[in-house]
Amino acid sequence: MAVQLSSAQRAVAIGVASAGLLIGAFTFGQGSASPATAASATAGTAALTAAAAPAPAGARITVTGTGNVSGVPNQLSLSMGVQTSAGSVAAALREANSAVRAVTSVLRRTGVGTADIQTSGLSIYPSYSGSSGVPSGYQVSEQLTVTLRQLSAAGSQISAAARAGGNATVIDGVSLNLSDTSTLLAAARTEAVADARAKATAYAHALGRPLGAVVSMSETPPAVPFQPLPLAASPSAGRSSSVPVHPGTQKLSVTVTVVFALG
Repeated sequence: MAVQLSSAQRAVAIGVASAGLLIGAFTFGQGSASPATAASATAGTAALTAAAAPAPAGARITVTGTGNVSGVPNQLSLSMGVQTSAGSVAAALREANSAVRAVTSVLRRTGVGTADIQTSGLSIYPSYSGSSGVPSGYQVSEQLTVTLRQLSAAGSQISAAARAGGNATVIDGVSLNLSDTSTLLAAARTEAVADARAKATAYAHALGRPLGAVVSMSETPPAVPFQPLPLAASPSAGRSSSVPVHPGTQKLSVTVTVVFALG
């Protein structure tokens, strides 16, 4: 028996048949594609995905940079004093005071300012001989810290002070210092920041990322330069003698830690 279809039913049937043909053609095409073609398509998709992948949110790189500079010391710090012995505390102290006055007087006459001569220590202690518990005498030690601001005259000033103290003179040592380090430290900081940026740029390039802005920076406090030098001065040296002073150079170092963002 013949089936009669309305115009609407015929349109639906034609659409279903067309869709079936398209699906069959797509399936056949996928089945007949070569393995090389499929692999190429897969690789291309992976490459596009990798190229489009952004840097992780908040990605950062932390580096340290160091700057080193050198300067010529322009002042000398002298640690010296006197030490005396006597049968009583009063006598030993009187002799020590007299020697210190002579030392400070000579230092002032040779151009050392009053503010640059500072009392840094005083000790009084008994002396014993044998196994006796009774003191046989007393020793007094007085220390001074002297700042010599003219290195060209420092050698003669040290010799004059040693002669003034006589055999009671004690010199512990000297240190050569820079009176003003601000300019040198500024240069060292500039060098340290440049060093940190160069390192960060190299690391970012190795990672395939652009270097971003500075997130934070901190500085390790520079060590205070101190160069103690032993100094032996002979009180009996001739008046024309002068302690040789060689300033050399002194190094200052600054280290900074810098955090950069990665693009």
